[in-house]
Amino acid sequence: MSIKIDNPILVTGAAGFIGFHFARVLLEQGLQVIGLDNLNDYYDPALKMNRLEILERFPGFRFLKVDLHDRSAMEKTFGEHSFEIVVHLAAQAGVRYSLVNPHAYVESNISGFLNLLEGCRAVAAKHLVFASSSSVYGANLKMPFSVHDNVDHPVSLYAASKKANELMAHTYAHLYGIPSTGLRFFTVYGPWGRPDMALFLFTRAIIEGKPIKVFNQGCMRRDFTYIDDITEVMRRIIVRPPKPQSGWDGRAPDPSTSFAPYRIYNVGNNQPVELLDFIRTIEECLGIGAKMEFLPMQPGDVRETYADVQELERDFGFRPKTPIQEGVARFVAWYRSYHGLAHSQGTRVGE
Repeated sequence: MSIKIDNPILVTGAAGFIGFHFARVLLEQGLQVIGLDNLNDYYDPALKMNRLEILERFPGFRFLKVDLHDRSAMEKTFGEHSFEIVVHLAAQAGVRYSLVNPHAYVESNISGFLNLLEGCRAVAAKHLVFASSSSVYGANLKMPFSVHDNVDHPVSLYAASKKANELMAHTYAHLYGIPSTGLRFFTVYGPWGRPDMALFLFTRAIIEGKPIKVFNQGCMRRDFTYIDDITEVMRRIIVRPPKPQSGWDGRAPDPSTSFAPYRIYNVGNNQPVELLDFIRTIEECLGIGAKMEFLPMQPGDVRETYADVQELERDFGFRPKTPIQEGVARFVAWYRSYHGLAHSQGTRVGE
């Protein structure tokens, strides 16, 4: 089953990193998008406003400043629009911030997600696509991470909130027949990325000649996934809502499928990179050597992420594949352009 897109698509978190990129992809296809965001100050709102300025150049875009946690505003939003496709990318992000402000995660990721689900129920949405996270794998050590594995041992409140989203979406898929697809994103990076993410933090610090914080003495691996691969996956998925899985067995339940119209997919590059190799790639793209401050493992972090994407490739004929060298080079070029920087001065690699 596929969906013919006639009505505007709702993209929550449209001023955020992934939301901005995906909204732009839809708009470039000539589709209508209603972008929702609360423009909070978790990181510099100026970056969010600059993303919005680009989206607002498209005639098919309309922006709504709405907080997911605001129940009446969410009811009004869904009461005024008949959304067939809802793409939920808004969330309180960040693992370490959840140790400082846990209530923000409950308000946005739990209460806010409930308001979104109720909106989908009110309009009988034909497909809800929502962002989950590789963080749900928590204490799992079997690699690569598979959607068929149990994920009952989160190690951060952020991860727990994302696992809760998966459970809540399944409940609404079962009770109200809302086809729902959850996407477990693995360390997304690229131009217009979040300033709290490693690539942005490292690039800025290296250019400024400041030391970068390298946790767990650098003994970390991440499945870095380039933003264009993420948006291509989503472009294919939104028009193909899941169906109930025939033969699903409650005596041996598969966490990734269901008797309800519900599916979970990993979206990762399937090629984990050592953190020190990642830093070397940034150094090469910048032409500047990094000063490193080695620190112990941080609470809530995991040592390694590695996505099994067999189901994604089987069902949609695509798997993320952008090499880390290419993706980092594109980010560095954007960063320099965005900040009006020429090739920065500093300690050259190899000096």
